[in-house]
Amino acid sequence: MPDLDAMDVKILDLLQEDAARSIAEIAERINLSHNACWRRIRQLEDSGIIRKRVALLDAEKLGVGNTVFVLVRAAEYTDEWYDAFAAAVRKIPEVLEFYRLAGEIDYLLKLQVSDIADYNRVSQALTRAVRFRDFSGSFAMEELKNTTAIPLPRK
Repeated sequence: MPDLDAMDVKILDLLQEDAARSIAEIAERINLSHNACWRRIRQLEDSGIIRKRVALLDAEKLGVGNTVFVLVRAAEYTDEWYDAFAAAVRKIPEVLEFYRLAGEIDYLLKLQVSDIADYNRVSQALTRAVRFRDFSGSFAMEELKNTTAIPLPRK
């Protein structure tokens, strides 16, 4: 756990809420000088706590509003299989998140697709790349919570 003080936490809260905020606005909101605020943000970036600043887009308005969770059970547990699978996944822009899991399921993928045909194209690309013991996709019916905000320590 990094040594964050209350000012760092306030800065991170504000940036998670809206990364487009100016340094002047952040400094004013937390009662800190412009230069001190800028230095703190640079330190948070240099330390890797702030990895990057991005725009969050509306998938529905962009025509890819269907979220699919794909559960994968590997056919084998070799470096060659994993390397081929990971390389295939990384080439597919519809895969937003890719996790290796503990338990009965080996991997979880989160996809954003336009429709079932789009999902079918992605799943075929994956199943052509490597063999699976089990591969299943579930379409999200309703999004109940979606946030990018990391829980921060309260100081």
